[in-house]
Amino acid sequence: MYSKTGSRTGEPAAAETAAEEIRKSGGGAVKRSDDRKPSAAAMAVSASDGGPAKKVVLKSADMKEEMQKEAIDCAIAAFERHGVEKEVAEYIKKEFDRSYGPTWHCIVGRNFGSYVTHETNHFIYFYLDSKAILLFKSG
Repeated sequence: MYSKTGSRTGEPAAAETAAEEIRKSGGGAVKRSDDRKPSAAAMAVSASDGGPAKKVVLKSADMKEEMQKEAIDCAIAAFERHGVEKEVAEYIKKEFDRSYGPTWHCIVGRNFGSYVTHETNHFIYFYLDSKAILLFKSG
């Protein structure tokens, strides 16, 4: 029912390396040595206001595809509405609490470490441009 997951941000070379591996392999998943589902897909997503496309790099996910897409869309909307990382995290957390029930946790930033316990199928860690977003349900 629960999984432990660790992650680090502030390593742009790691994100670039993952994106490069995806380009070389023609897309798909990047092999990982941990116990989570392997995923590091990179894509460009257009902003809802027709603005420039956002680069999305999926680092790790234990979440259904539909919910992953919703998390990415929610993060894009949060960055369009808010300029402060804390407010972006609050927006995403509250949206997921409302949509999927409590208790969601969200961390947004360029440099943080984490080691969390999450409910199975309720974890995503991705980059939106240069910001990392960690979203998980626990409790």
